[in-house]
Amino acid sequence: MIAAAVLATLATICAVAAWRLTFARWTWRAPRTAILLWQSLGLTWGLASTGALLAFALDPYRKGVVHGLAEFLLSVEFGVRQPYDYLRLGALVAGLSLLAVLVALPLAAGAQTLRARRRHRLLLALVARDEPAVPGVRVVDFPGAAAYCLPGLKSQVVISDGTLHLLSSAELEAVLAHEAAHVRERHDLVLLPFAALRRALPWSKLVRDAQASVELLVEMAADDRARQRCCPRRLATALLRFGTSAALPTPQGALGVSAPSSVMARVDRLVRPEVALPAAHRFLILAGSVVLATSAPLLWLLPG
Repeated sequence: MIAAAVLATLATICAVAAWRLTFARWTWRAPRTAILLWQSLGLTWGLASTGALLAFALDPYRKGVVHGLAEFLLSVEFGVRQPYDYLRLGALVAGLSLLAVLVALPLAAGAQTLRARRRHRLLLALVARDEPAVPGVRVVDFPGAAAYCLPGLKSQVVISDGTLHLLSSAELEAVLAHEAAHVRERHDLVLLPFAALRRALPWSKLVRDAQASVELLVEMAADDRARQRCCPRRLATALLRFGTSAALPTPQGALGVSAPSSVMARVDRLVRPEVALPAAHRFLILAGSVVLATSAPLLWLLPG
């Protein structure tokens, strides 16, 4: 029972920490560090929640979650009767079901995203063209503003003809640097589990806020990479131009340069940058994230 109580407490701590993190503003000063913390909280919450149910169900074996589950499967195979009541059996079913859902959701979301990208690449092969002024970028003949990337093994950065007319050369360079950062750092993989959890729990305000926070941090992380190669103010003016020109929505499976809900926060951060989070603070957060992410698996392995 102790292992179940500890895991349940850990899951509660992760949920409370995630709720507090949605209001935090230090994350804007260190978006990559904050993204890692979010990933750690999400992973630990999932393992702790399922582990608490399984630890309670498998407590009669006194062998912990992993070894207790193996013992249970062997007892079922050989028909050995165990001291089980309906409450523990229900916890076992609930824990295994939750674990299956948490594993299957990202896999299903990933497969759906891959299919959407494959269809979009086939469409781009028909309608997009290369432009000598922007080598390595696919251009679509459309008057509206659009700029996005399709991450993956065959990544592509796509802009519309309207974007070429809307932005100056310096602004376009900043936008392309932003999209290149998305591709290089595989931000799509960062967002995938949060989007999958949102689909599973659409009624949860905490999950919605967590996804929105991570999406904003991903954009800020790409902004930070772009500002290393171009003038931050040029990226800020490009974002404002996109925001005032009724930019097209980003296709499914792609990452765009501009999300209307986060434009002003990003522009303000680019124009009036805050002091970066001290290295010592970032190290402590990273160390805490690693400890947090390893705590739940260790509790799964420890004897009951």
